[in-house]
Amino acid sequence: MFNEFRNPQKAKILLEAIHKITRHSWHIMEICGGQTHALARYRIEPLLPKEIKLIHGPGCPVCVTPVSIVDTAIQLASKNNVIFTSFGDMLRVPGSRHDLLEIKSRGADIRIVYSPLDALRIASENPEHEIVFFGIGFETTAPIHALTILEAYRKKIRNFSVLTSLFTVPQAITTIAQDKECTLNGILAAGHVCAITGTSEYEKLAKHLGLSIAVTGFEPLDLLLGIYTCIDLLENREYTVKNAYRRIVAYDGNPKARQEIDEVFEICNRK
Repeated sequence: MFNEFRNPQKAKILLEAIHKITRHSWHIMEICGGQTHALARYRIEPLLPKEIKLIHGPGCPVCVTPVSIVDTAIQLASKNNVIFTSFGDMLRVPGSRHDLLEIKSRGADIRIVYSPLDALRIASENPEHEIVFFGIGFETTAPIHALTILEAYRKKIRNFSVLTSLFTVPQAITTIAQDKECTLNGILAAGHVCAITGTSEYEKLAKHLGLSIAVTGFEPLDLLLGIYTCIDLLENREYTVKNAYRRIVAYDGNPKARQEIDEVFEICNRK
C-alpha cells in the first residue's frame, strides 16, 4: 500500500506543476546517495521535463572515503593487539592492495557494529586490547561519533579511539561548484544533514556560489517537491535556500548535536 509520501495522484500533480514552471534548461545535483537511489528506484528522472538534467553528486560516506584512509584502517586492523570495529559497508571497500574483509579472513579481529557506542562497549569489555572504530559520514553521523568520544572521556576508557573519515557537506558543494568545468545551477540538499546543521550556512553558500538550493527528503513526493522548489527558484533567478522538508528540518537544525560536534572535532582539509 502506498503511504502518504508515495501517493501516485499527488506525484502526478507535482509532476504537472514541474512541467508547467520549467521554461529553461537547468542542471540540478542531488547531494545524497540515498536521494540518487530513490530517484532511480521510483523512475523519477525520466518523468521530468527534458530541460531538467539531474547530476548525481558526492553520494554516501563510503563513496567519498579516500583510499589512503582505507589503507590506514587496514594497517591498524592488522595489528595484533587491536580489535577493529566498523559499519559493515566498509569491509568490502578496496584499499590500494587489500580490503578489510580480506584482512579479517587472514585472522584480524574485525567486528561489525551498528553504532560507535557498540565499539565503546567492546572497549570496556576488553581492556587489554586497543579498540579502534572506523568513523565515516557527514554531519548526519558526526554527532553520534562525538557523543561516543565524550562518553569514553567521561568513563575514562583509555583503550578506545576513532579513525575518522568525516566530511562536511557545504565544503564539498563549494569544491564542486568552484570547479571550472562545473555547470551546476541548483542543488537538492540532503534533509538528514540539514536536520543537524540547519539551513543558515546554505543561505550563505547559495549567495556566494550563485546556486538555488532546495532542502529535500528521500520519498518520491519529497524529491518531487524539492525539484519543483529548486526549479521555481532557478526560474525566478533566486540564489537562496528553500526548505521543502519542513517536517524534519528546522532553520537552526539541532543545536545540541552541533555543540557536541564543535566540542570534539575541528575542521581541516581532507582529500
